[in-house]
Amino acid sequence: MASNIPEETTSFVGRKAELARLEHALATYRLTTLTGSGGVGKTRLAVRAARQAAHAYRDGTWWADLSPLHDDGLLLATVSDAVGLSDHTLRMPIDALCEWLVDKELLLVLDSCEHLRSACAHLLGEILTTSPGLTVLATGRQPLGLRGEQLVEVEPLPVEGAGDALTLFRDRAAAAAPDLDLDAPGNAEAAAEICRRLEGIPLAVELAAGALGRDTVEQVAARIGSRFDVPTDDSLWPPRHRTLRTAIGWSHELCTPLERLLWARLTVLRGDFDEAAARRVCAEGPLTEDGVAEALKGLVAKSVVRRDGVRHRMLNTIREYGRMWLAELGEERAAADRHAACFLSLARHAHAGWTGDDQIFWYHRIAESHADLCAALDHLLAHDTAAAQEMAGRIGFFWCCCGHLPQTRDYAQRALDVGPAEGPHRTRALWVLGITVMLQGDYPAARRLGRECTRAAARDGADEGILAAAYLCGLTHLMTGRPEASLRQVDRVLRSTGAATPLESAYRLRCHLITVFALTSLGRLDEAAEAAMDLRTACEAQDECWTRSYVDYQLALIALLRGDADSSATYARSMLAGKHRMRDRFGIALGLDILAAAIAAQGAGARAARVYGTGQVYWRMVGHPQRGTPELGPLREACERQARAAVGDAAYQRAFERGRADNAEVGLAAALQGELLM
Repeated sequence: MASNIPEETTSFVGRKAELARLEHALATYRLTTLTGSGGVGKTRLAVRAARQAAHAYRDGTWWADLSPLHDDGLLLATVSDAVGLSDHTLRMPIDALCEWLVDKELLLVLDSCEHLRSACAHLLGEILTTSPGLTVLATGRQPLGLRGEQLVEVEPLPVEGAGDALTLFRDRAAAAAPDLDLDAPGNAEAAAEICRRLEGIPLAVELAAGALGRDTVEQVAARIGSRFDVPTDDSLWPPRHRTLRTAIGWSHELCTPLERLLWARLTVLRGDFDEAAARRVCAEGPLTEDGVAEALKGLVAKSVVRRDGVRHRMLNTIREYGRMWLAELGEERAAADRHAACFLSLARHAHAGWTGDDQIFWYHRIAESHADLCAALDHLLAHDTAAAQEMAGRIGFFWCCCGHLPQTRDYAQRALDVGPAEGPHRTRALWVLGITVMLQGDYPAARRLGRECTRAAARDGADEGILAAAYLCGLTHLMTGRPEASLRQVDRVLRSTGAATPLESAYRLRCHLITVFALTSLGRLDEAAEAAMDLRTACEAQDECWTRSYVDYQLALIALLRGDADSSATYARSMLAGKHRMRDRFGIALGLDILAAAIAAQGAGARAARVYGTGQVYWRMVGHPQRGTPELGPLREACERQARAAVGDAAYQRAFERGRADNAEVGLAAALQGELLM
């Protein structure tokens, strides 16, 4: 069953009664909210419940982690990403999401709603009303306040006797101090006392276990006891929250001064991070880069930071405490400046690495760093508009390929509005905005921006901008049925520019791609095939995936127009493999269309129908019934008629509906392997 539910990397303890209540609630109600204090285990319980319920939802179980979001600006995009929507239209994003979910039967988990409570309630009010097959499981410290909301309160783990809290402590202690004998005299009693003092709050218990290895169990118990016996000034906080806050404060005191400083500085990072990002964002003053690495190890050992492979993350409650100390230190602005500089550097390296064997790596890094990149852009738009304009231009094409068109358009426009009035960075931001509106189907705006980009590039005198503007104008001409104008535009620019740098080479490859598309549209198939093979060779030499995938698409089309269905299917599958590596849903939709046409030309009508059905799944993901250059429409229709004629209307429709009902990844995998048997 399709799912993006996080993996469980540590043991799951207890919660049988809560899981039973959740099973009933999810089967009975459309909105269930897990409520409870910070650190009580809402997220872990939601993960386990979602996994156990997954079989009940035809269209899968999907997880949206809201903890990295610093405001509600990314909420809709985060939820859309979670459920597989990459809308390429001019619709309002909420309308696109409602339409995508209207016939789905799925479970959506919204984790960590507390800081976006009002926005989450508004969003769920919309999508639950229009999507009768949707079930939502939310987690937060308070109810969302929606009508029909079923609440499941998450209590701490039992502490009496050999309770679940003690089991959790033993499990985490075994990881922190493998040689420790918790059954030795005094240890069992001390462990039980720790769990009792911490009231069974899972996060507090895990932090206490993280102190073992440096201290004995009895020493940890004594320190917790002395700390908790001291009256606090947190009388306005609920008792359970005070307990957790005290436990976190105790863990903070156990840290070295540099570990405490790192703890505070890490809170500026929005999502998961690796050690390299921690070094770039947190190293300054007494905390050197090597000091960051050492302090990070200490925070992991103390369970303040969770580690999964090379990635690290902080839980919300831990992050909140560190953010309080960051403010206390007066370092909020300095940390935000370093964070923005780090992700501007990431944008520069990704942009420079687009053409080369690291293209896929950078593509995925940009996708995975989305929340941090947005936070950095927001900071730069307020404090360094020239850098914001540069950043928007350098990451915009990645975001277009990832499907973040509304955000790309918004950030590019804002950067243009407030940034410098001329220069290469402005030209690149104009190009990004033009590509975005063109992909959304706003062709008049794309033509206007293409002309503006061309003029700006001429003023700059840089080949990169001139080639980029030609690509934008040429693609817009193609999409509006003017292949002759497209061919003239890119041919003139390719003749007048060189390729002095790898980056300029990337833009040249894209312009050559326009040449292939235009020649095919004009029916000059021999020239198109020769240009395509030359371009494919150039892409292979640089290990460039994005352009090569579209070259394979054109070679599949050319082969089909020449009557070579077998070669067409081979190229189509190659194109799909490349687009799958890049998670480019728009490209996958195009590739499935051409593969289905090739299979129909091979005489396998039912198999073609099923691939067409899977293609419709992907077209819906990007918000279109079908897209492509104008000449593709008649070809699709002809191949569909051929497939229907081969098997009959009834069999064709059954196969098509089967493909449309398939999970997208399953259908694509079958198409790639050629295993679409009825």
